[in-house]
Amino acid sequence: MEEIKIPEAWRVLRIQSELVDGIESLSGMGGAVSVFGSARLQPDSRYYQEAVVLGEILGKEGVPIITGGGPGVMEAANKGCYGTGATSVGLNISLPLEQNHNTFQDVSLDFRYFFVRKFMFVKHAVGFVIFPGGYGTLDELFEALTLVQTNKVRPFPIVLLGTSYWQGLLDWLRETMLENGCVSERDLHLFSLVDDAESAAKIILQHARMLQAQEIAE
Repeated sequence: MEEIKIPEAWRVLRIQSELVDGIESLSGMGGAVSVFGSARLQPDSRYYQEAVVLGEILGKEGVPIITGGGPGVMEAANKGCYGTGATSVGLNISLPLEQNHNTFQDVSLDFRYFFVRKFMFVKHAVGFVIFPGGYGTLDELFEALTLVQTNKVRPFPIVLLGTSYWQGLLDWLRETMLENGCVSERDLHLFSLVDDAESAAKIILQHARMLQAQEIAE
């Protein structure tokens, strides 16, 4: 059976509809924290449990949580925020493996295109918290670092949680990338490294309160 090809013009309209739906659905939500991490980590994982704590701390402070809507760390962060009064958001996407919507979402959106979904992660962000994860997590980490580095977004905290997991990467950034002149010393200060949810939340909340004070002053 011959495959039906979608005209490019219709593809553009479908992209546009995802953007409009995402923007409208999250309008008025305020500054949120986007949380990333592996879909494969189970509830008995320390990082899953830390993500629950993070979602709960931020949620009780009125800070919405945005995740990719799937299992693992995403589920944990949504679970912690769910029921606190802050909005728990899942930006879901269809994948061959791993992606099943978790049940802890006040707002659940579905995306076909990764780049539209990534835009929504950044649009409302007052911070990113990056838990241990795989390629997708690394993609979001370096996307955020690039946007902040190049001043394409207002700077926000990018917090890596899990010293033992991330230290090897950070050593490589310093010992290989910095030594070869591919990044600057300043670039290595665009993120923070912590080991628990409380420390991550403290960094995020300090930034969020600073933004609130600036808005009041203006």
